[in-house]
Amino acid sequence: QVQLVESGGGLVQAGGSLRLSCAASGRTFSSDRMGWFRQAPGKEREFVASINWSGVSTRYADSVKGRFTISRDNAKNTMYLQMNSLKPEETAVYYCAAGGSYTGTVYYPAYWGQGTQVTVSS
Repeated sequence: QVQLVESGGGLVQAGGSLRLSCAASGRTFSSDRMGWFRQAPGKEREFVASINWSGVSTRYADSVKGRFTISRDNAKNTMYLQMNSLKPEETAVYYCAAGGSYTGTVYYPAYWGQGTQVTVSS
């Protein structure tokens, strides 16, 4: 139905930056909400950031506030995550997500990408 494809992951030194992209294709879907999650080895998947359709409303995990910036270009069906001052503990597979709903402040996506590996070396 809907495909979400992440790109931009890779190896970066601590303190460095990466910009992740998520391109959506396939059937139409609710684009009111999109976001990023990450999952480190042996850890549960955690919320990183989300954005509404207009881009006016953004939410961030406390751990990334001030360092990460989420944005989207609806004309290109693409969402971005600019990650600055990366830390080794942020090594994880980063997943693009879209659609779904919020329960309180918790975002439950309907669609997921396959993930892109981000490795932060020390």
